[in-house]
Amino acid sequence: MPPSRSPRERFAAAVSVADDAVDLAEAALLIAAEVYPALDLAHYLRALDDLAAAAEPTLRGAGADTDRFRRLVHFLAVESRFRGNQDDYYDRRNSFLNEVLDRRVGIPITLALVYMEVARRLDLPLVGVGFPGHFLAKHPGPPEIVIDPFFGKILGPRDCEQRLRAVLGEDARLDPAHLRAATPREILVRLLRNLKQIHLQARELEAALACSERILLVVPELPQELRDRGLLYAQLECFAAARADLERFLALAPNDPSAAAVRQRLIDLGRSGATLH
Repeated sequence: MPPSRSPRERFAAAVSVADDAVDLAEAALLIAAEVYPALDLAHYLRALDDLAAAAEPTLRGAGADTDRFRRLVHFLAVESRFRGNQDDYYDRRNSFLNEVLDRRVGIPITLALVYMEVARRLDLPLVGVGFPGHFLAKHPGPPEIVIDPFFGKILGPRDCEQRLRAVLGEDARLDPAHLRAATPREILVRLLRNLKQIHLQARELEAALACSERILLVVPELPQELRDRGLLYAQLECFAAARADLERFLALAPNDPSAAAVRQRLIDLGRSGATLH
């Protein structure tokens, strides 16, 4: 019998398919599985199935899509008590789908993932939206229905514009691009970057590196992530790997605002003799 694959190997396989074929719930659980070695993926996928089955009677008899989504939001936010973790927003457990399903608290992107996965099981189109500052979900429509899973509410255009101005300034105007559907790869990258930032703030460099490595499995030639991984490698004294990533970043993005600093970092690595490692 061949040895079982590691969570990293399974994650690599999960994101190696076409973008529209990526199973977001499975990929998100495989991100968590590196931290929770005993994590039972099937158990948490069944939990999503069970939520959808429990929601179905609530939606039965609803007429327009607006009514169906209003009932779905009520079921998840009120009856099932999924809510944003306002008390400890940066608790890393908020980024792990298994913990969100167990604890019923999370951050916008993981709660949106719960909403999307439950809606998918009910044949309700719902996509993620990388809205500035706060991840949302929406039914593409018509009519378009925007949902804030963190606060468990449906947002109108005025709500969206107020939130936009809070992030980008009073002169900001809501544009359709702000509500563009995020691709599965974009969602996974944003989830991993959130987690990476938490690890960096805690100076957990190896854990941050693991996030960066998985981001590059999702989007292999992402210049800014090659830069970030290279800088992490340098801090961890993996100098040859650092140089390879930083040089590749400069080849892909020579005019990036950080390019001059990266060139200087490569010079510093050479001066220190780091290229020998």
